[in-house]
Amino acid sequence: MQAYIDSADVGHFIDGKRVSGSGERSQPVFNPATGARARKLLLGEAADVDAAVTSANAAFPAWRDTPPIRRARVMLRFLELMNKHRDELAAIITAEHGKVFSDAQGEVSRGIDVIEFACGIPQLLKGDYTEQVSTGIDNWTMRQPLGVVAGITPFNFPCMVPCWMFPVAIAAGNAFVLKPSERDPSASLFMAELLKEAGLPDGIFNVVQGDKTVVDALLVHPDVKAVSFVGSTPIANYIYETGAKHGKRVQALGGAKNHMVIMPDADLDKAVDALIGAAYGSAGERCMAISVALLVGDVADRIMPRLAERARALVVKNGMEADAEMGPIVTRQALERIEGYIDLGVKEGATLVVDGRGLKVPGHEDGFFTGGTLFDNVTPEMRIYKEEIFGPVLACVRVRDFTQAVDLINAHEFGNGVACFTSDGHVAREFGRRIEVGMVGINVPIPVPMAWHGFGGWKRSLFGDTHAYGEEGVRFYTKQKSIMQRWSESIEKGAEFAMPTAK
Repeated sequence: MQAYIDSADVGHFIDGKRVSGSGERSQPVFNPATGARARKLLLGEAADVDAAVTSANAAFPAWRDTPPIRRARVMLRFLELMNKHRDELAAIITAEHGKVFSDAQGEVSRGIDVIEFACGIPQLLKGDYTEQVSTGIDNWTMRQPLGVVAGITPFNFPCMVPCWMFPVAIAAGNAFVLKPSERDPSASLFMAELLKEAGLPDGIFNVVQGDKTVVDALLVHPDVKAVSFVGSTPIANYIYETGAKHGKRVQALGGAKNHMVIMPDADLDKAVDALIGAAYGSAGERCMAISVALLVGDVADRIMPRLAERARALVVKNGMEADAEMGPIVTRQALERIEGYIDLGVKEGATLVVDGRGLKVPGHEDGFFTGGTLFDNVTPEMRIYKEEIFGPVLACVRVRDFTQAVDLINAHEFGNGVACFTSDGHVAREFGRRIEVGMVGINVPIPVPMAWHGFGGWKRSLFGDTHAYGEEGVRFYTKQKSIMQRWSESIEKGAEFAMPTAK
């Protein structure tokens, strides 16, 4: 398996084997800690998408007819392999994404949680049955797979986010085509090989590397029945509109601007720990990262010096080093965009308390590093408050009271995740009830639901009707069929022209 991270070229996985594809386009994959080109990614074309979908279509009928318990056993073997190779996969992620190794291990573990959930697919696919809904008639429902489905996943979780999708989809009886991020593509191939080793039939899981060309080919392909996406809001909107226009079921998770409310009665030690970890973990490249702290009343003057001290003390270095707390940014372009937002915040009049720009890590001077940045006196009119920066930048906004904090959060276009730190049970209850956000933490900074609950935001953080994984994921990757049945002995003679009713 280690060959995947050492190989010069990263290609596709179609019909159970690695292939170079039909195109001639390519782009480099970087090691963000060193800034060096690590390998070459072979970019797919529409013909590669068609090859993957054709393979998936051919494999689907037999897989659909495989009893759920046997599909679950394949998932169980895959689960065992993922646990066995967890650290290898985490090292691949760190080498291409840059996040610290312990964080990459945690990402793999959260992906494994969903695989474990998918092993229960026989229970999850059970329908409902009603005897004698009318005289001599019984009615039941069943859930059946859609066919070929696709996932388009982001760079920040190259293992976990695909695992939100394909284990549930495949266990439910579908065939899957994955388009991973072109920035860190190798994890997808590693998992494809593990699925094959687990006994998954060729064609049921395919990987097509690429850019917008591959995305658009998936969105318009007539044999792709559903598309799941995680990424920025503009692209999520595009995926949703384009996929729906072509008759597909679409689940598109978009951007975020996650707030954390710190009440005056909060445990400040725990609140500081939570803010530092949630704002700067994974260099802020998480859709559930906390990027705005709403400091209520006098808590601002008490907490800001402590936040500044901790932000300055962050250990930023190569993510494979054991003491690293924050690794590099995924690409140089992303680094320049993040530091451009810091420039903007200064111009907008926010107080720059800790400046992470221009950080050089000894021995890694060409790496894509920036330090943790902390702003105070940010206002809701500023772009650094409104827009998703997706980097290690924490904006602190001072508010009068709890009501103003809730109103600000509810007025924001994004509604992905939110947290409130307090010692008051009534405040906690009211926050949970009144806040217009999909995932809420009370004294929990990053409230990512467990595998059996499902992940998803509100407002412009989610396009579509269902959340990812959990029972919502099972519903997304299956369609309900209702069957009403009676036998000739119970049928009254003569045509019936009125709407049937229970008799």
